[in-house]
Amino acid sequence: MKELILRYGCNPNQSPARVYLKNDGELPIKVLAGSPGYINMLDAFNAWQLVKELKDSLNLPAAASFKHVSPSGAAVAIPLSETLRKIYFVDDLELSPLATAYARARGVDRLCSFGDWIALSDIVDISTAKLIAREVSDGVIAPGYESEALEILKKKKQGKYSVIEIDPTYKPVPFESRDVFGITFEQRRNDRPVSASDFTNIVTTNHELPDAAQRDLSIAWITLKYTQSNSVCFVTDGQTIGVGAGQQSRIHCVRLAGQKADIWRLRQHPISMNLQFKPEIRRPDRDNAIDQFLRDDVTPHEKDAWSEIFTSIPRQISSDERRIWLDNLTGVVLGSDAFFPFSDSIHRAAASGVKYVLEPGGSARDDAVIHTANDYGMTMVFSGLRLFHH
Repeated sequence: MKELILRYGCNPNQSPARVYLKNDGELPIKVLAGSPGYINMLDAFNAWQLVKELKDSLNLPAAASFKHVSPSGAAVAIPLSETLRKIYFVDDLELSPLATAYARARGVDRLCSFGDWIALSDIVDISTAKLIAREVSDGVIAPGYESEALEILKKKKQGKYSVIEIDPTYKPVPFESRDVFGITFEQRRNDRPVSASDFTNIVTTNHELPDAAQRDLSIAWITLKYTQSNSVCFVTDGQTIGVGAGQQSRIHCVRLAGQKADIWRLRQHPISMNLQFKPEIRRPDRDNAIDQFLRDDVTPHEKDAWSEIFTSIPRQISSDERRIWLDNLTGVVLGSDAFFPFSDSIHRAAASGVKYVLEPGGSARDDAVIHTANDYGMTMVFSGLRLFHH
Protein backbone atom coordinates (compact mmCIF):
# COMPACT_ATOMS: atom_id res chain seq x y z
CA MET A 1 0.00 0.00 0.00
CA LYS A 2 1.50 3.32 -1.13
CA GLU A 3 -0.88 5.57 0.80
CA LEU A 4 -3.84 5.42 3.15
CA ILE A 5 -6.67 7.88 2.50
CA LEU A 6 -8.18 9.16 5.74
CA ARG A 7 -11.71 10.41 6.36
CA TYR A 8 -10.41 13.89 7.20
CA GLY A 9 -7.61 15.56 9.16
CA CYS A 10 -7.74 16.62 12.80
CA ASN A 11 -11.21 18.10 12.18
CA PRO A 12 -13.98 17.34 9.66
CA ASN A 13 -13.31 20.57 7.74
CA GLN A 14 -9.68 19.51 7.11
CA SER A 15 -10.08 17.35 4.03
CA PRO A 16 -8.56 15.64 2.10
CA ALA A 17 -6.13 13.80 4.36
CA ARG A 18 -3.79 10.84 3.92
CA VAL A 19 -0.68 9.13 5.26
CA TYR A 20 2.13 8.07 2.94
CA LEU A 21 5.92 7.72 2.76
CA LYS A 22 7.80 10.64 1.22
CA ASN A 23 10.29 8.24 -0.35
CA ASP A 24 7.40 6.68 -2.31
CA GLY A 25 7.86 3.37 -0.51
CA GLU A 26 5.26 0.94 0.80
CA LEU A 27 3.56 1.77 4.09
CA PRO A 28 4.51 -0.70 6.88
CA ILE A 29 0.85 -1.21 7.81
CA LYS A 30 -2.20 -3.11 6.62
CA VAL A 31 -5.73 -2.01 7.49
CA LEU A 32 -7.54 -5.27 8.27
CA ALA A 33 -10.83 -3.67 9.25
CA GLY A 34 -12.44 -0.27 9.64
CA SER A 35 -11.35 3.14 8.40
CA PRO A 36 -8.91 4.92 10.75
CA GLY A 37 -8.77 8.69 10.95
CA TYR A 38 -5.93 11.20 11.12
CA ILE A 39 -5.76 11.37 14.93
CA ASN A 40 -6.18 7.59 15.08
CA MET A 41 -3.01 7.21 13.01
CA LEU A 42 -1.09 9.70 15.15
CA ASP A 43 -2.10 7.71 18.22
CA ALA A 44 -1.33 4.40 16.49
CA PHE A 45 2.21 5.25 15.45
CA ASN A 46 3.14 6.92 18.75
CA ALA A 47 1.61 4.11 20.78
CA TRP A 48 3.26 1.41 18.67
CA GLN A 49 6.70 2.92 19.25
CA LEU A 50 6.03 2.97 22.99
CA VAL A 51 4.98 -0.67 23.30
CA LYS A 52 7.68 -1.92 20.95
CA GLU A 53 10.33 -0.16 23.00
CA LEU A 54 8.86 -1.46 26.27
CA LYS A 55 8.95 -5.02 24.89
CA ASP A 56 12.51 -4.61 23.57
CA SER A 57 13.69 -3.14 26.87
CA LEU A 58 11.95 -5.42 29.38
CA ASN A 59 11.19 -8.54 27.30
CA LEU A 60 7.58 -8.56 28.51
CA PRO A 61 4.37 -8.14 26.53
CA ALA A 62 3.40 -4.47 26.61
CA ALA A 63 0.29 -2.41 25.98
CA ALA A 64 -0.66 1.24 25.77
CA SER A 65 -3.96 3.08 25.83
CA PHE A 66 -3.66 6.34 23.87
CA LYS A 67 -5.87 9.41 23.67
CA HIS A 68 -5.00 12.55 21.72
CA VAL A 69 -1.37 11.58 21.14
CA SER A 70 -0.51 10.82 24.77
CA PRO A 71 -0.88 7.64 26.81
CA SER A 72 -3.72 7.33 29.28
CA GLY A 73 -1.86 4.28 30.53
CA ALA A 74 1.02 1.98 29.65
CA ALA A 75 1.98 -1.34 31.20
CA VAL A 76 3.79 -4.63 30.89
CA ALA A 77 2.46 -8.08 31.69
CA ILE A 78 2.85 -8.34 35.45
CA PRO A 79 0.19 -10.64 37.03
CA LEU A 80 -2.79 -8.82 38.50
CA SER A 81 -3.87 -9.03 42.12
CA GLU A 82 -7.51 -9.90 42.80
CA THR A 83 -8.09 -6.30 43.86
CA LEU A 84 -6.78 -4.92 40.57
CA ARG A 85 -8.73 -7.52 38.61
CA LYS A 86 -11.88 -6.25 40.27
CA ILE A 87 -11.30 -2.50 39.87
CA TYR A 88 -10.22 -3.01 36.24
CA PHE A 89 -13.47 -4.96 35.62
CA VAL A 90 -11.66 -8.11 34.42
CA ASP A 91 -12.33 -10.44 37.35
CA ASP A 92 -14.66 -12.47 35.13
CA LEU A 93 -12.06 -13.11 32.42
CA GLU A 94 -9.15 -15.48 31.87
CA LEU A 95 -6.30 -13.19 30.86
CA SER A 96 -3.27 -14.06 28.76
CA PRO A 97 -0.06 -12.09 29.45
CA LEU A 98 -0.86 -9.68 26.60
CA ALA A 99 -4.43 -9.22 27.83
CA THR A 100 -3.04 -8.60 31.32
CA ALA A 101 -0.83 -5.82 29.97
CA TYR A 102 -3.80 -4.18 28.27
CA ALA A 103 -6.05 -4.62 31.30
CA ARG A 104 -3.44 -2.66 33.26
CA ALA A 105 -2.96 0.03 30.62
CA ARG A 106 -6.70 0.49 30.14
CA GLY A 107 -7.78 0.03 33.75
CA VAL A 108 -5.56 2.55 35.47
CA ASP A 109 -7.45 5.59 34.12
CA ARG A 110 -10.70 4.33 32.66
CA LEU A 111 -12.16 7.80 32.18
CA CYS A 112 -9.28 8.92 29.98
CA SER A 113 -9.13 5.54 28.21
CA PHE A 114 -12.76 5.76 27.11
CA GLY A 115 -12.64 5.72 23.29
CA ASP A 116 -8.89 5.02 23.25
CA TRP A 117 -6.52 3.75 20.61
CA ILE A 118 -4.80 0.51 21.65
CA ALA A 119 -1.24 -0.57 20.90
CA LEU A 120 -0.03 -4.10 21.64
CA SER A 121 3.52 -5.40 21.37
CA ASP A 122 2.65 -9.00 20.49
CA ILE A 123 0.35 -10.97 18.21
CA VAL A 124 -3.19 -10.46 19.49
CA ASP A 125 -4.68 -13.62 20.98
CA ILE A 126 -8.29 -14.54 21.67
CA SER A 127 -8.08 -13.48 25.33
CA THR A 128 -6.95 -9.97 24.40
CA ALA A 129 -9.50 -9.68 21.60
CA LYS A 130 -12.34 -10.61 23.96
CA LEU A 131 -11.23 -7.91 26.39
CA ILE A 132 -11.01 -5.30 23.62
CA ALA A 133 -14.39 -6.35 22.22
CA ARG A 134 -16.27 -5.27 25.33
CA GLU A 135 -14.56 -1.91 25.88
CA VAL A 136 -15.24 1.39 24.11
CA SER A 137 -12.26 2.11 21.87
CA ASP A 138 -11.52 3.40 18.37
CA GLY A 139 -8.99 0.86 17.14
CA VAL A 140 -5.91 -1.23 17.68
CA ILE A 141 -2.44 -1.62 16.20
CA ALA A 142 -0.34 -4.76 16.67
CA PRO A 143 2.21 -6.87 14.77
CA GLY A 144 -0.38 -9.54 14.00
CA TYR A 145 -3.62 -11.24 15.00
CA GLU A 146 -4.62 -14.84 15.56
CA SER A 147 -7.34 -15.72 13.04
CA GLU A 148 -10.10 -16.15 15.63
CA ALA A 149 -9.01 -12.99 17.46
CA LEU A 150 -9.24 -11.04 14.21
CA GLU A 151 -12.76 -12.33 13.59
CA ILE A 152 -13.79 -11.14 17.07
CA LEU A 153 -12.42 -7.66 16.39
CA LYS A 154 -13.97 -7.44 12.92
CA LYS A 155 -17.41 -7.74 14.53
CA LYS A 156 -16.86 -4.76 16.82
CA LYS A 157 -18.82 -1.60 15.90
CA GLN A 158 -20.71 -3.54 13.24
CA GLY A 159 -17.49 -4.02 11.31
CA LYS A 160 -16.35 -0.40 11.53
CA TYR A 161 -13.74 -0.96 14.24
CA SER A 162 -10.23 -0.10 13.00
CA VAL A 163 -7.72 -2.97 13.09
CA ILE A 164 -4.20 -2.28 11.87
CA GLU A 165 -1.33 -4.70 11.44
CA ILE A 166 2.17 -3.20 11.47
CA ASP A 167 5.38 -4.76 10.25
CA PRO A 168 7.44 -5.18 13.44
CA THR A 169 10.69 -5.10 11.42
CA TYR A 170 9.94 -1.67 9.96
CA LYS A 171 12.67 0.89 10.65
CA PRO A 172 11.98 4.52 9.77
CA VAL A 173 14.59 6.78 8.22
CA PRO A 174 16.81 8.61 10.73
CA PHE A 175 15.27 12.03 10.08
CA GLU A 176 11.66 13.14 10.41
CA SER A 177 9.90 16.27 9.20
CA ARG A 178 6.58 18.02 9.65
CA ASP A 179 4.92 21.04 8.08
CA VAL A 180 3.57 23.86 10.23
CA PHE A 181 2.07 26.95 8.63
CA GLY A 182 3.48 25.85 5.28
CA ILE A 183 7.01 25.67 6.71
CA THR A 184 8.88 22.37 7.02
CA PHE A 185 10.64 21.40 10.24
CA GLU A 186 13.21 18.61 10.25
CA GLN A 187 15.07 16.84 13.03
CA ARG A 188 16.70 13.55 13.82
CA ARG A 189 14.28 11.06 15.30
CA ASN A 190 14.55 10.46 19.04
CA ASP A 191 15.76 6.91 18.49
CA ARG A 192 18.02 6.57 21.51
CA PRO A 193 16.95 3.51 23.54
CA VAL A 194 16.82 3.29 27.32
CA SER A 195 19.76 1.52 28.96
CA ALA A 196 20.82 0.49 32.45
CA SER A 197 23.45 3.26 32.41
CA ASP A 198 20.65 5.85 32.44
CA PHE A 199 19.96 4.91 36.07
CA THR A 200 23.49 4.91 37.50
CA ASN A 201 23.83 8.59 38.43
CA ILE A 202 22.11 8.55 41.83
CA VAL A 203 22.40 12.01 43.36
CA THR A 204 20.66 11.51 46.72
CA THR A 205 22.01 10.10 49.97
CA ASN A 206 19.74 7.09 49.55
CA HIS A 207 21.10 4.83 46.79
CA GLU A 208 18.51 2.06 47.15
CA LEU A 209 17.23 0.98 43.71
CA PRO A 210 15.75 -2.55 43.70
CA ASP A 211 15.03 -4.47 40.50
CA ALA A 212 11.32 -3.62 40.55
CA ALA A 213 12.15 0.09 40.79
CA GLN A 214 14.59 -0.19 37.87
CA ARG A 215 11.88 -1.87 35.81
CA ASP A 216 9.45 0.93 36.67
CA LEU A 217 12.10 3.56 35.89
CA SER A 218 12.35 2.04 32.41
CA ILE A 219 8.58 2.19 32.01
CA ALA A 220 8.57 5.83 33.11
CA TRP A 221 11.48 6.71 30.77
CA ILE A 222 9.84 5.11 27.72
CA THR A 223 6.35 6.41 28.50
CA LEU A 224 7.62 9.98 28.79
CA LYS A 225 9.42 9.65 25.47
CA TYR A 226 6.03 9.37 23.74
CA THR A 227 3.96 11.73 25.94
CA GLN A 228 3.24 15.33 24.94
CA SER A 229 5.43 17.69 26.96
CA ASN A 230 5.63 18.97 29.61
CA SER A 231 5.01 15.55 31.07
CA VAL A 232 5.49 13.43 34.17
CA CYS A 233 4.24 9.99 35.09
CA PHE A 234 3.83 7.92 38.24
CA VAL A 235 4.66 4.21 37.87
CA THR A 236 4.37 1.21 40.16
CA ASP A 237 3.94 -2.54 39.78
CA GLY A 238 4.83 -2.50 36.08
CA GLN A 239 2.33 0.16 34.98
CA THR A 240 1.70 3.86 34.94
CA ILE A 241 -0.80 4.95 37.58
CA GLY A 242 -0.94 8.62 36.60
CA VAL A 243 0.17 10.56 33.53
CA GLY A 244 0.29 14.35 33.44
CA ALA A 245 0.77 15.59 29.87
CA GLY A 246 0.86 18.81 27.91
CA GLN A 247 0.98 21.26 30.80
CA GLN A 248 2.92 24.52 30.66
CA SER A 249 4.09 24.18 34.29
CA ARG A 250 5.86 21.15 35.69
CA ILE A 251 4.10 21.37 39.05
CA HIS A 252 0.76 21.26 37.24
CA CYS A 253 1.92 18.09 35.49
CA VAL A 254 2.77 16.57 38.86
CA ARG A 255 -0.51 17.64 40.43
CA LEU A 256 -2.48 16.18 37.53
CA ALA A 257 -0.58 12.88 37.51
CA GLY A 258 -0.60 12.72 41.31
CA GLN A 259 -4.35 13.23 41.43
CA LYS A 260 -4.80 10.34 38.98
CA ALA A 261 -2.47 8.16 41.04
CA ASP A 262 -4.45 9.00 44.18
CA ILE A 263 -7.75 8.08 42.51
CA TRP A 264 -6.20 4.80 41.31
CA ARG A 265 -5.22 4.05 44.90
CA LEU A 266 -8.57 5.16 46.37
CA ARG A 267 -10.44 2.89 43.97
CA GLN A 268 -8.86 0.06 45.97
CA HIS A 269 -10.24 1.33 49.30
CA PRO A 270 -12.74 -1.10 50.87
CA ILE A 271 -15.53 1.49 50.67
CA SER A 272 -14.92 1.96 46.93
CA MET A 273 -14.63 -1.79 46.37
CA ASN A 274 -18.03 -2.35 48.01
CA LEU A 275 -20.01 0.17 45.99
CA GLN A 276 -23.25 -1.46 44.86
CA PHE A 277 -24.51 -0.44 41.43
CA LYS A 278 -27.94 -0.98 40.02
CA PRO A 279 -27.74 -3.85 37.50
CA GLU A 280 -28.62 -1.68 34.48
CA ILE A 281 -25.66 0.68 35.06
CA ARG A 282 -23.02 -0.06 32.40
CA ARG A 283 -19.25 -0.02 32.92
CA PRO A 284 -18.59 3.46 31.46
CA ASP A 285 -21.30 4.94 33.70
CA ARG A 286 -19.83 3.07 36.67
CA ASP A 287 -16.43 4.57 35.85
CA ASN A 288 -17.90 8.07 35.89
CA ALA A 289 -19.77 7.39 39.13
CA ILE A 290 -16.66 6.02 40.87
CA ASP A 291 -14.62 9.03 39.77
CA GLN A 292 -17.31 11.36 41.09
CA PHE A 293 -17.64 9.39 44.32
CA LEU A 294 -13.89 9.76 44.99
CA ARG A 295 -13.83 13.51 44.49
CA ASP A 296 -13.77 15.65 47.62
CA ASP A 297 -15.79 18.47 46.00
CA VAL A 298 -18.97 16.64 44.97
CA THR A 299 -21.94 19.01 44.85
CA PRO A 300 -25.29 18.26 46.54
CA HIS A 301 -26.91 18.13 43.11
CA GLU A 302 -24.43 15.45 41.98
CA LYS A 303 -25.11 13.45 45.14
CA ASP A 304 -28.84 13.61 44.49
CA ALA A 305 -28.24 11.74 41.23
CA TRP A 306 -26.58 8.85 43.06
CA SER A 307 -29.99 7.37 43.86
CA GLU A 308 -30.29 6.54 40.15
CA ILE A 309 -26.90 4.77 40.08
CA PHE A 310 -26.33 3.02 43.42
CA THR A 311 -28.66 0.55 45.15
CA SER A 312 -28.19 2.65 48.30
CA ILE A 313 -26.51 6.02 48.85
CA PRO A 314 -22.87 5.27 49.83
CA ARG A 315 -20.87 7.00 52.50
CA GLN A 316 -17.93 8.88 51.04
CA ILE A 317 -14.41 8.23 52.29
CA SER A 318 -13.56 10.84 54.93
CA SER A 319 -10.52 13.11 54.69
CA ASP A 320 -8.74 11.21 57.46
CA GLU A 321 -9.55 7.86 55.87
CA ARG A 322 -8.26 9.11 52.51
CA ARG A 323 -4.98 10.25 54.00
CA ILE A 324 -4.38 7.02 55.92
CA TRP A 325 -5.14 4.94 52.82
CA LEU A 326 -2.93 7.02 50.55
CA ASP A 327 -0.08 6.91 53.05
CA ASN A 328 -0.02 3.13 52.63
CA LEU A 329 0.99 3.50 48.97
CA THR A 330 4.78 3.37 48.81
CA GLY A 331 7.59 2.58 46.39
CA VAL A 332 6.18 4.66 43.52
CA VAL A 333 8.43 5.93 40.72
CA LEU A 334 8.05 9.51 39.48
CA GLY A 335 9.52 10.22 36.05
CA SER A 336 9.86 13.66 34.48
CA ASP A 337 10.73 14.50 30.88
CA ALA A 338 12.80 17.51 32.00
CA PHE A 339 14.37 18.78 35.21
CA PHE A 340 12.37 19.95 38.22
CA PRO A 341 13.01 23.69 38.56
CA PHE A 342 11.61 23.84 42.11
CA SER A 343 11.10 21.53 45.07
CA ASP A 344 7.30 21.91 44.95
CA SER A 345 7.00 18.88 42.66
CA ILE A 346 8.91 16.71 45.13
CA HIS A 347 6.65 17.75 48.00
CA ARG A 348 3.57 16.88 45.93
CA ALA A 349 5.08 13.59 44.79
CA ALA A 350 5.75 12.51 48.38
CA ALA A 351 2.01 12.78 49.11
CA SER A 352 1.39 10.05 46.52
CA GLY A 353 3.92 7.51 47.76
CA VAL A 354 6.88 8.40 45.55
CA LYS A 355 10.11 6.75 46.64
CA TYR A 356 12.14 6.93 43.40
CA VAL A 357 12.55 9.92 41.10
CA LEU A 358 13.90 9.97 37.55
CA GLU A 359 14.72 13.28 35.88
CA PRO A 360 17.47 14.63 33.61
CA GLY A 361 18.94 17.10 36.10
CA GLY A 362 20.48 20.37 34.99
CA SER A 363 18.40 22.94 36.87
CA ALA A 364 20.02 25.90 38.59
CA ARG A 365 18.15 24.67 41.68
CA ASP A 366 19.23 21.03 41.50
CA ASP A 367 20.81 21.26 44.96
CA ALA A 368 17.53 22.40 46.54
CA VAL A 369 15.56 19.68 44.75
CA ILE A 370 18.05 17.01 45.85
CA HIS A 371 17.92 18.33 49.42
CA THR A 372 14.12 17.98 49.45
CA ALA A 373 14.35 14.44 48.06
CA ASN A 374 16.83 13.62 50.84
CA ASP A 375 14.38 14.96 53.43
CA TYR A 376 11.85 12.38 52.23
CA GLY A 377 14.40 9.57 51.98
CA MET A 378 13.88 9.28 48.22
CA THR A 379 16.29 7.87 45.68
CA MET A 380 16.78 10.38 42.87
CA VAL A 381 18.37 9.47 39.55
CA PHE A 382 19.69 12.02 37.07
CA SER A 383 19.52 10.45 33.61
CA GLY A 384 21.14 13.41 31.88
CA LEU A 385 18.65 13.06 29.01
CA ARG A 386 15.67 15.31 28.29
CA LEU A 387 12.64 13.64 26.73
CA PHE A 388 10.52 16.42 25.25
CA HIS A 389 7.96 15.25 22.72
CA HIS A 390 5.80 17.51 20.55
